[in-house]
Amino acid sequence: MLRVLCLLRPWRPLRARGCASDGAARGSEIQVRALAGPDQGITEILMNRPSARNALGNVFVSELLESLAQLREDWQVRVLLFRSGVKGVFCAGADLKEREQMSEAEVGVFVQRLRGLMNDIASSAVMGLIETTRGLLPGAGGTQRLPRCLGVALAKELIFTGRRLSGTEAHALGLVNHAVAQNEEGHAAYQRARALAREILPQAPIAVRLGKVAIDRGMEVDIASGMAIEGMCYAQNIPTRDRLEGMAAFREKRPPKFVGK
Repeated sequence: MLRVLCLLRPWRPLRARGCASDGAARGSEIQVRALAGPDQGITEILMNRPSARNALGNVFVSELLESLAQLREDWQVRVLLFRSGVKGVFCAGADLKEREQMSEAEVGVFVQRLRGLMNDIASSAVMGLIETTRGLLPGAGGTQRLPRCLGVALAKELIFTGRRLSGTEAHALGLVNHAVAQNEEGHAAYQRARALAREILPQAPIAVRLGKVAIDRGMEVDIASGMAIEGMCYAQNIPTRDRLEGMAAFREKRPPKFVGK
């Protein structure tokens, strides 16, 4: 068995500005760690709000938005992993207890910020589905993302019923890419995600970034417009050193060494 040695840097909190809630006094709910050694370029975001099963509360969302804003400017980050620090749960979805204490105006502002967060992390619509069982409408993009993933009929069925799905069921429907059996340590999903991150890590970062833009933006328009978006992205990749390195490596029959330039 091939074993990979991974050097880990300490978790570092990113403190949210101008926010205060029950989580503020107990430490950061979002922490960031950059991996080192052979995994350098992979950064992990640790979600750590055990008292509410990582529910999307005000401080949690604020800290996560700030973390993403800072990481977006860090060109050393090639792959970003979201990881739960709470055993047995990834994210419980909306913090309905906290939202119950908000005024109507506060709810509107918060949901708008939450919608922006979901766009930032390209989250699936699943997180918003169970809100219908609490008398709420999915407000963070669930009514728009789910039909695009599964089709209108099935999206309506899941949203109208508020049905909870297991990982296996979500995988069968195509809502998640992978479903893995849990291991004794309880981190099988994290290990699968990290393995996938290692596959992405050696690829040309500019090409990966532009590919993501082309897919995300292209899905919002008709195919002809999407092809135009792809063309613009491809044009931006032509003058890069990485493209020349990729062609040289192919010609010389050696692994490429991409630098992100």
